[in-house]
Amino acid sequence: MTTVVPDSPVVQKAPSGPRRRIRPVPVPSDRAFLGLTRFSGLLVLGVFAAIGLFLSIKAFPAIRVAKFSFLTTQAWQPDIHHFGIAGILTLTILIALVAVVIAIPVSLGLSLYISEVAPQRTKRTLVSLVDLMAAVPSVVYGLWALYFLQGKVIGVSRWLSTWFGWIPVFKVNGAHPNNPLESGSLYSASTFIAGIAVSLMVIPILTSVMRESFSQAPLGEREGAYALGATRWGMIRSVVLPFGKGGIIGGTMLGLGRALGETIVVILIISPVFTINTHILQAGGNSVSFLIANLVGESSTFGISALMAAGLALFALTLIVNFSASAVVARSRSGAESDG
Repeated sequence: MTTVVPDSPVVQKAPSGPRRRIRPVPVPSDRAFLGLTRFSGLLVLGVFAAIGLFLSIKAFPAIRVAKFSFLTTQAWQPDIHHFGIAGILTLTILIALVAVVIAIPVSLGLSLYISEVAPQRTKRTLVSLVDLMAAVPSVVYGLWALYFLQGKVIGVSRWLSTWFGWIPVFKVNGAHPNNPLESGSLYSASTFIAGIAVSLMVIPILTSVMRESFSQAPLGEREGAYALGATRWGMIRSVVLPFGKGGIIGGTMLGLGRALGETIVVILIISPVFTINTHILQAGGNSVSFLIANLVGESSTFGISALMAAGLALFALTLIVNFSASAVVARSRSGAESDG
């Protein structure tokens, strides 16, 4: 028996020499689009740089006088060169943190319900309502919080102070839990009430970012979890939440950046103080935006420079928070496709 071996294929070597790089030739419409997008990106960067440069120039006289004490002084008397934002910046961060802590569970539950549970018609309605919340002017939230919410929250603040006053952040100086006739003024105009009002303005941001992140969880991994016998909650816990972790963190930081710069709600509610007050239930608070809006019309030339320095600090803090949030969202798995 004769075995016929087929001829081996002849392998031709690629011609030696450098590879030729293929470059597409853009058509005029592509060139125009590329130029427009570049211009838009550079314009945004230019605006941010111009704002930072303007604030730096205007704030330089005050910073030159105060130097490092600008970040450590708990007083605001620029006309006698005794001013700083230690207390103001601390209270700004406290109001923003209270708002974010309240908004996170509400936004997380709402975004999961919209993306995973709600029927299609209900989903469209809820998405529209959340977007509508973002469109409501901040002064409306401020008036509602001042004339309605504040009176309802004083009882909650008193209860928290009575039972959790051993925690420093919930302590109220001068409060007597056993006194039924205790004045509610100890608890009004507090950081806690301002934080609740600001949280209503933060919830739409957090919900939109989380919902978008959850909705992009890979279908293959969802079906795989169901195929292994997972319940809906089991699928959400093992697939959707890990996938949307970057969206949760990024959305929270974006909401924090939004809360840091809120002005009108704080002006309507807060009773201003310039020292560090970490008791969030106690009357008295402040924020950088409140300081600027409240004093800009009655300040001297040097006082305006001091306010510009405070604005520069808030501008830098907000940029750091927002850029960090963008980096977290960009590094998350949002937008990835299923492997299966």
